[in-house]
Amino acid sequence: MPEAYVVGHLTVKNAHMWEQYRSKVPQTLESWDGQLVFRGKQVAAFAGECPHSEIVVIRFPSAAAAQAWFASPAYQALLPIRTQAADVRLISYEI
Repeated sequence: MPEAYVVGHLTVKNAHMWEQYRSKVPQTLESWDGQLVFRGKQVAAFAGECPHSEIVVIRFPSAAAAQAWFASPAYQALLPIRTQAADVRLISYEI
């Protein structure tokens, strides 16, 4: 079964709320075997434009696990904090 990655492109609007959100996400990943691969800040856009300054990449054992994580009550409960904390685009990829 192919692995899946959730890639988040984001711009933080409220650093304090973003820290609250970030601190709670790891526990939502556990049930779905999600693993944080990396977080980073944009240094340069070599081709095209990327309006978001930061990125996060999370690995899941399958696309179904990524979907289940996103739909889970534990993660959905964090969406109000995330919405206030940052502009976020989450995209799932299967490899």
